[in-house]
Order: sequence, then C-alpha cells, then structure tokens
Amino acid sequence: MHIGEIRGISSVFHSFTVLSDSTRILIVRFSSIGDIVLTTPIIRALKKQLDGEVEIDLITKTSFASIVQSNPHINEVITIEKSVFEVDDRLKAKHYDYVVDLHSNIRSRQVKRIIKALDFTVNKRNLAKWIYVNTKREWLTIEHFVKRCFDSVSPLGIVDDRQGLDYFIPENDRVGLSVLPTHFASGYIAYAIGGQMPGKILPTEKIIALCQKINAPILLLGGSEDADRGQAIADQVGPSVWNGCGQFNLNQSASLIDQAKCVISHDTGLMHIAAALKKKVISLWFATTPQIGFAPWMPGEGSVMIEADCKKRPTSKLGNRRYVDGCVFNINLDSIAEAVND
Repeated sequence: MHIGEIRGISSVFHSFTVLSDSTRILIVRFSSIGDIVLTTPIIRALKKQLDGEVEIDLITKTSFASIVQSNPHINEVITIEKSVFEVDDRLKAKHYDYVVDLHSNIRSRQVKRIIKALDFTVNKRNLAKWIYVNTKREWLTIEHFVKRCFDSVSPLGIVDDRQGLDYFIPENDRVGLSVLPTHFASGYIAYAIGGQMPGKILPTEKIIALCQKINAPILLLGGSEDADRGQAIADQVGPSVWNGCGQFNLNQSASLIDQAKCVISHDTGLMHIAAALKKKVISLWFATTPQIGFAPWMPGEGSVMIEADCKKRPTSKLGNRRYVDGCVFNINLDSIAEAVND
C-alpha cells in the first residue's frame, strides 16, 4: 500500500480536526532499559525514511525516560507512573497519524483506544517462545526483537538501515576517568554484573574467579541493588577491581562503558547500551538464551556470546524460574577471559 493511502486511512480517525503538514507518530514502549534501547533503530528509520516532516513522540514509564531524553529523533518523551489515563487528554490533543506499538500489552492497547489512529503492533511471538522454552527446540520462528519491530512498520515502507542501535549520552552525564583509580587510565574492562532476574546473574564466587583471570583493571557496573555484591567482589579480588555499582546513574554508566576497552555483561540493559555504543561486548547467557530474541544487536567488532553448558536452558523466558540447581551457571570462565584478553 502506498504511504499516501495509509495516511488517508488514518485521517478518518481525525474527523473535524485540522491536521498539521507533518506526520505525527507515537511510539509505545513502557519498559525496560534494554527493550527501549532496542526500539531506537525503528525510531531513527521512521524519522529519516518517511517523506516530509516527521514528528515522533515516545510514551514510556517515568523511570525509563532518561534512556531516550537526549535522542534527537524524538520530539517529546511522554511519561506515566502507572496508568496511561494519567496522560489521556494529552495524547488526544496531539492528533497522531500513527501509533507504533512496540510493547503489545494491556497498557499499549489502552493507548491505541485513546488515540484511535492507525496502529502498527510488534508480534511478540509468545507461542513460539513458549514452545521453545518447553521443548528446547525452535519449532516456530522467533527472530530478534528488532527484526520483529521492523516487520511491524514495513507497511509504511520502513526498512532496517543496518546502522544498529542508538544511545545518546547527555553532556552533563559524561564522566571523566578521574573518578576511577589512577591505574585505570591506561585502559579498563567494564563488567555489568547485574540482571533483572536471578537466573541471569553469575554467582558471586564465579565472578570473583573470572575477574582473577582477566589481565586488565575491571570496573564493576550495576544499580544500587548490586552494590554490596560488587563490593564483596572488589574486596576479594583486590585493587584490579573497582566497584562502581550504585555510584552512577544510567547515562553516567553508559559514559564509562563508552570509554572501556570492552564490556562483559549478563543478559541485561547495559549489554544493549554497550552494543549501541559499538563496544566489543562479551555477553554471558545462563537461564536465558540469545534465541529468545534479545541478543546484542550489531555490537562492536570482536563481540561474542558465551553460553552456559546446560541442556535445561532456557529454563524460562525471563530467567526467573527453574534455574536454582546451578546447572545454568556451568559456563567456561577460561573462554570468557580469553575473549576479553584477546
């Protein structure tokens, strides 16, 4: 279908309203860190590939707004605490031409009902994921989340420009290396030790053993919830490890990742930020697997994915169940260290 025809269809939802000359699009993605970063190629492509002036807004939860606040392809970040009805009048007043739903949940369906514009919705492949998790075989195609997002907007003529993810660090959040120990100035490894679910986090004793095998200073990054574990690791390994968990906000952590020689990361949001910054990413996979659709997207040269040796994987879609017997953490620490030291 021609783009002009698609716009014509959408205009029927705006009866008695004078539309601007620009194309107005609302992107819907409420969480989480990594998933929002993974929407950035679609936002960029919509901004650059549609004819004429394109205005793109994004609606997300307040706690995630800083991820996209500096993105030049986004005109406005609309935030909610819990309910989309906090901003329903604001959404109606914008008179969007299209809604691009990259979340596909109850809240995003509420957004679409409020706006009543032509919508394009990502296919979450939930059945395919359920079959894969329970049979360990990909009987139905899952594909990467970014690929599925591009598929959702293909009727608009949007294609992947193969430029990868975007992450824009605000100037006031850029961190100088003077905050780190002096011996880090000659180069360091960033290790994102957190994870949204416990099945995604390498046990502390194995992180200690891994750090002892790496021939470079190591900066540990994570949230305040990782701070005590990070300090225990630093205390055990010694001055080659510095605990930055809980000391920096997300954009400041991104700045330190941007200056690292390479990044080790569990399956977590900082992994996707590192990929967006085109770093060499050594991603570690335990209860989850890259096949579920959230592997690093177009990271820097030399990046590798290292998976645990366990036939029970994936134990769940999110890494929150059936991992407790420890099998999912059977990962080759020497292989990780070799990939980092290479």
